[in-house]
Amino acid sequence: MQIGVPKETAPRERRVALAPDSVARLVKAGAQVVVERGAGATAAFSDAAYAAAGATVAQGPTDALASDVVAKVQRPSPDEARALKAGAILISLLQPASSADLLPVLADRKVTALSLERVPRITRAQSMDVLSSQSTVAGYKAVLIGASLMPKFLPMLTTAAGNIAPAKTFVLGAGVAGLQAIATARRLGAIVSAFDVRPAVKEQVQSLGATFVAAEAIAADAEDKGGYAREQTAEQQERTANLLHGHLKQMDLVITTAQIPGRPAPRLITEAMVADMHPGAVIVDLAAESGGNCALTKPGETIDVNGVLVYGAVDVPSTVPTHASQMFGRNVLTLLQHLMKDGAVAIDLSDEIAGPMCVVYQGQARTP
Repeated sequence: MQIGVPKETAPRERRVALAPDSVARLVKAGAQVVVERGAGATAAFSDAAYAAAGATVAQGPTDALASDVVAKVQRPSPDEARALKAGAILISLLQPASSADLLPVLADRKVTALSLERVPRITRAQSMDVLSSQSTVAGYKAVLIGASLMPKFLPMLTTAAGNIAPAKTFVLGAGVAGLQAIATARRLGAIVSAFDVRPAVKEQVQSLGATFVAAEAIAADAEDKGGYAREQTAEQQERTANLLHGHLKQMDLVITTAQIPGRPAPRLITEAMVADMHPGAVIVDLAAESGGNCALTKPGETIDVNGVLVYGAVDVPSTVPTHASQMFGRNVLTLLQHLMKDGAVAIDLSDEIAGPMCVVYQGQARTP
């Protein structure tokens, strides 16, 4: 069985689907791995490192894309999809809900495509969940981005010029990204508070040293069976807005992470809320690519609203490409180990992991 790792071609993407440590384990398991020359360069993995791990380094994308199994970070372009071997297995972030142009091309090539966004949230699949691993990276980096944009220090400092008060940081959404943002901001010395509509995360927030802001805005049924937040009712949204409006006025740095799978991100911060924040405050919106938690967010841009900066974060994990790639690659490695039978990858639609992930099966597109 040959596994191909082509160089990523999407704008801003610096990660690679398999780092050398994961390649070495696949080779040890009997797989042949072909890595396109330079595929890991932007993540600080040299071609020599891949060769030392046992991979074959190919001069161009052709050999990697013609493999039995192709692992990518971002979905392939239509040209890349047409270059896939007939009957191949593709493992990638595929954004199936917005890939109406891509899925028919994959089906025409009789490709079986597994969408990494659809790894089920069950215990057996935790080690395969790229959304969680990459959210860890995003939550960490969001605080660093915010700190770099702020006109203040995050920690309290005692200096010859007197004491400097610590900055106040507020994290909206206490999922994987939010919890990592809380932990990072606390390590840097900020006073941290957090909000989430799910009451179950209160203990996790407090265990990291942050204050949980909730009051009457949360509901007992705010979490679905997958652990994600449900969309709030109009009445709940109004209570949340009133709570957030008052709290935001005091904040120096706000990190927003709230998202609902398959739907636009909930709009939590209105223009009026931003207008009431003090000059010098910073909002880092990690939900920018799915519509934004802030009404003023523009993906990939920093907007100045009367001295308040609103940063629309995009592809944040790619800005920490070495560790993000290692984590991504280990997720893919674990998935491949789960799927491998007798030296080959076998897709069983009745499998509780592969079934939900499969968006194209042997040339037939499935419901995204």
